[in-house]
Amino acid sequence: MSSYPEDSLPVPATAAGREGLAAILARPRTAVVAVDFDGTLAPIVADPEQARAHPDAVPALAELAPRIGSVAVVTGRPAGVAVRYGGFAGVPGLDRLLVLGHYGAERWDARTGEVRAAPEHPGVAAVRAELPGVLERAGAWPGTWIEEKGRAVAVHTRRATDPQAAFDALVDPLADLATRHGLVVEPGRMVLELRPPGMDKGEALLDHVRATGAGAVLYAGDDLGDLPAFAAVEKLRAEGVPGLLVCSGSDEVSTLAARADLTLPGPAAVVGFLASLARVLPR
Repeated sequence: MSSYPEDSLPVPATAAGREGLAAILARPRTAVVAVDFDGTLAPIVADPEQARAHPDAVPALAELAPRIGSVAVVTGRPAGVAVRYGGFAGVPGLDRLLVLGHYGAERWDARTGEVRAAPEHPGVAAVRAELPGVLERAGAWPGTWIEEKGRAVAVHTRRATDPQAAFDALVDPLADLATRHGLVVEPGRMVLELRPPGMDKGEALLDHVRATGAGAVLYAGDDLGDLPAFAAVEKLRAEGVPGLLVCSGSDEVSTLAARADLTLPGPAAVVGFLASLARVLPR
């Protein structure tokens, strides 16, 4: 497994990040480590259904989880899908792993293997029915496609001839559609997701950190949808809970890197960092 030397973890660029890392190293049993899935544990691919966790991700998490207070995967995907694509079920060492899917609306607990879920917002079904017509009226963009996410619907433009032009052309029509049905639009890396308001990674992370009484928190993400989780860590810092913000960097999203304490070049480096963190912590 590729990782940093055991005595040479990368140093966060900010004082707040260094404080967060120091708190995790000093009191790991009170810490929460939370990570996004796509783009953070799993490389971004043209077809989201083909996304899989980096080969070293599960071994790294299995090394880290017994040494830390809580490890959680926080994702916009349905929890069960993230579990399958991540290969998280039945792994020794991951018996306390949580997967907070659909931005916290679903929760998979490794101890039970069950998914608990909140009721679905009625606007999702209405948007699902109208979306093909809205896309047709917005113009023909070959390669643009709809991803069914259960509690949300996403429109991807990465396969389009001109992905950015297709993305830009769809922003306003999809925002209008979402507003009519009480939903919001979350932009990402060549994707626009329509989902219920108040369903975001920040709320999911805050709820989990407060439920565990964590004394420190690390969050790693890669996309605009991770900004609420970054804001949650900043809020926790203001309340006296040290935190470390890690960006899985790419050329497509610079906003997250500007807010991060530590930027790593993609999922392989994030996984290597988690493996190295595990190795410097006591069992």
